[in-house]
Amino acid sequence: MAIPVPALVVDVDALDHNIRTIGETLPGPRLRPHVKAFKSTALARRLADAGHRAFTCATVREVEGMAAAGLGDDLLLANEVLDRSQLQRLAAVDAMVTIAVDSNETVERAATAGLRNVLIDVNVGLPRCGIAPGDAGRLADRARRAGLEVRGVMGYEGHLMMVEERAKRIHLVEKAMALLLDAAAQVGGDIISAGGTGTYNTNTWASEIQAGTFLLGDSQYQRLDLPFRQAIYLECSILSKGDGYVVANAGLKALGMDHGDPLWPEGQVLFCSDEHLTLVPDPEHPVELDQRIRVVPAHLDPTVARHETMWLVDGTEVVDEFPVDLRHW
Repeated sequence: MAIPVPALVVDVDALDHNIRTIGETLPGPRLRPHVKAFKSTALARRLADAGHRAFTCATVREVEGMAAAGLGDDLLLANEVLDRSQLQRLAAVDAMVTIAVDSNETVERAATAGLRNVLIDVNVGLPRCGIAPGDAGRLADRARRAGLEVRGVMGYEGHLMMVEERAKRIHLVEKAMALLLDAAAQVGGDIISAGGTGTYNTNTWASEIQAGTFLLGDSQYQRLDLPFRQAIYLECSILSKGDGYVVANAGLKALGMDHGDPLWPEGQVLFCSDEHLTLVPDPEHPVELDQRIRVVPAHLDPTVARHETMWLVDGTEVVDEFPVDLRHW
């Protein structure tokens, strides 16, 4: 069948390779896949079938969708929530839900809404969410007094994901994790949750790794010394030809651009506009009108969130269709 373009296509062989490869280092519960990267319960089920049944979510909608799909054994919302209506929705989910907290307000509102499980979110160097490491024990005590079960700590070293030199990455991750381990000693619990695709095999201190991009890939992570294959592409077609350039029917509305232009292996990306992608083909790779091409997104997560469907392909043959059913907030 012809895929309506622009569309996301996922190479089945690369997908299966990536699942096998990460399982060799992070078997079963050592990996808590982050569904924000791929936003599809069909892909989450493939990971669950490989033994990874605990998942990380970024939004309430992701938690609800995973639970509705029967994938609610252990869902972590790795994000602070203060909105009372959203907290009540979380409390009503038929699943085991744990939520990140980093303040007195997040603790009190979670408890009032009827939630029962939390992780203390610790700032290990990324200036985003997270309490100071030295204050983690106090917040854990407050959470327990509010009737919450404190399962452990979480500390995302996101500022270190793209450190290209492996030895430097290991050194910096160790320093960040020293902060998290100190907080964990104060807090108690069984979980030390951290990491991502960029540090999946260099963070040996966390009890579980919250990786997501490994599954499908993007051009940013291709810069690192990782064993994963590029699995996802944006397929589009050539609409117009100019003097030394061509134009495809993809652009800002089909691609996450916060990490820059997509990668086109057969030439150069000149620029993206709303519905167009202007390209300069390599002389040895001429293209024709209506020819289909594939580009590599620079940032996986926001690219996937722009689409309703991913097409699983074997070469040019479509073998399945996966709804992006966890998109939006």
